[in-house]
Amino acid sequence: MNGPEIHLTFAPELHVFVPAGRRDGPTAVVTDGSSTLGHVVESLGVPLTEAGQLLVGGRPVATSHIPSAGESVEVRAVARPQRVPGAPLRFLLDVHLGTLARRMRLLGIDAAYESEDIGDAALATLSAEERRVMLSRDRGLLRRREIWAGAYIYSDRTDDQLRDVLERFAPALAPWTRCTACNGRLGAADKDSVEDRLEQGTQRTYDVFAQCTACGRVYWRGAHHARLAAIVDEAVREFGGAAA
Repeated sequence: MNGPEIHLTFAPELHVFVPAGRRDGPTAVVTDGSSTLGHVVESLGVPLTEAGQLLVGGRPVATSHIPSAGESVEVRAVARPQRVPGAPLRFLLDVHLGTLARRMRLLGIDAAYESEDIGDAALATLSAEERRVMLSRDRGLLRRREIWAGAYIYSDRTDDQLRDVLERFAPALAPWTRCTACNGRLGAADKDSVEDRLEQGTQRTYDVFAQCTACGRVYWRGAHHARLAAIVDEAVREFGGAAA
């Protein structure tokens, strides 16, 4: 670039995206004189999904702002909880976040998930068509203009990923209401109606069942229920909702 020089300061939360030499204090950037501030921020590694307010001389500007020579720019992190336009709040997770998707569904959050890699373009299009917040650890995917809204998943640990999503978006929790396999709604099921789907040991031991209205999968409070209930109880305790 060969144009106006500006100085940017990034919020500490964004340091993970920018080179080490640009993390401490204002950093000088020479622009081309025609690119938007949003483009400049992204060119330095920060997806716009993670950038909050952009301040020039202390005043908020849009990502479409064209920087002028000598401007001091502060790039803040996204405010939490983050409000996403439109309702209801729904999510789309990429192929690498299957465990997180199942945890979110366990809490009753609408979390679509692609178990196969359908490609960034298809994911971005699906996010736009269904107005879903795209969750990913792929910065390139989150830079695609067609996505409805998006968020970078900072951790590779599922517990931390879930806490981050719940803190950032504050979705309403309705535990035990969604199928963890397909994201469909669960409904109460009579034992006789699902008996042919159960093993003999399950038939003898359990009497209360739920069934997915979309894929037909049957649920009961089996051997793993205590572990799942602990996940639900912790989320409800910290972020609200109604445990069941």
